[in-house]
Amino acid sequence: MENQIIALRNEIAEKLQTVSDLQELDGLRVAYLGKKGSITTLLKGMKDLSPEEKKSFGAKVNELKEETTEKIEKKMEELKEAEIQKELSEMPLFDITTPADTDRGSYHPITLVQRQCETIFKSMGFAVIDYPEIVTDYECFEALNIPKHHPARDMQDTYYLTNGQLLKSHTSAAQNAILKKYGKNLKENGVPIKAIFPGRCFRNEATDACHENTFFQMEGVMVDKDISISNLIYFMKTMLSEVFRKDIKVRLRPGFFPFVEPGFELDISCLICGGEGCPSCKQSGWLELCPCGMIHPNVLREGGIDPDEYTGFAFGLGLTRLAMMKYGVKDIRNLNSGSLKALSQFTDDE
Repeated sequence: MENQIIALRNEIAEKLQTVSDLQELDGLRVAYLGKKGSITTLLKGMKDLSPEEKKSFGAKVNELKEETTEKIEKKMEELKEAEIQKELSEMPLFDITTPADTDRGSYHPITLVQRQCETIFKSMGFAVIDYPEIVTDYECFEALNIPKHHPARDMQDTYYLTNGQLLKSHTSAAQNAILKKYGKNLKENGVPIKAIFPGRCFRNEATDACHENTFFQMEGVMVDKDISISNLIYFMKTMLSEVFRKDIKVRLRPGFFPFVEPGFELDISCLICGGEGCPSCKQSGWLELCPCGMIHPNVLREGGIDPDEYTGFAFGLGLTRLAMMKYGVKDIRNLNSGSLKALSQFTDDE
């Protein structure tokens, strides 16, 4: 039977020299190493051997099996590399110094909406602040009046990292840093805190036509003396009318958010269905766009601002949903799909 091993080893070596593609190589692998392969068949033929013969023969068959496996893997790497080199050799030559064609492509719809909102708020005196996507538990929750083990944390299915940090679940995570950064100028020079901070947010939730696990928000705050809900409504109505180039029907309804008191949900009439009801608005005719309210005294205090002297409002504008309304995108998942068919229709119309 040892002659069978020698013959099989020579046969495998010859066939490996002539194999020319990965599909042929896989067929070779199955023919020798598969459940019904030649090497496996050798092991099945050991039943008539003595215990000592089985031990010796089995070791040699396993040696052949390992040797064959290594040779096939090595041949696979060679064939893969040959395919890559073939593709590279067939690629057309091009001049890397040729200027790019700037007329091709377009900005993502969320980028367009974000830039438009930034322009609008800049015209009203707001600073635009960038903020990291990875934040601490303190920034995302504790500084916003959401202590550890508070049930309000269950409202956001958060992605926690192994180092104790997390992917921010809302742009409100920047509030504390903004209040501390600009609070001194407010108290010493009487300059109101007016800032927006757009960014990407993450929540581990099921996706549907109006929910995604990765989405964009734009947080905004204004703090000064005698700030009220009417100031919030004015700025939001102004922004929406500029984005949509027309008056937008909005409604405020009570909403609970630990970092504002009182808190509201600002909804807009669904522009996809005209308020009649569709999957994008869950058949309600309204789309939740902007959780907002007056900044909670505990949040102001945590940011170093005296809530007895100053008040302020905060809002979390959903840029992703705003883009859906502006461009008539019926399914939020299209925005992150990378589908050129879905995204190539958008251009900067400003």
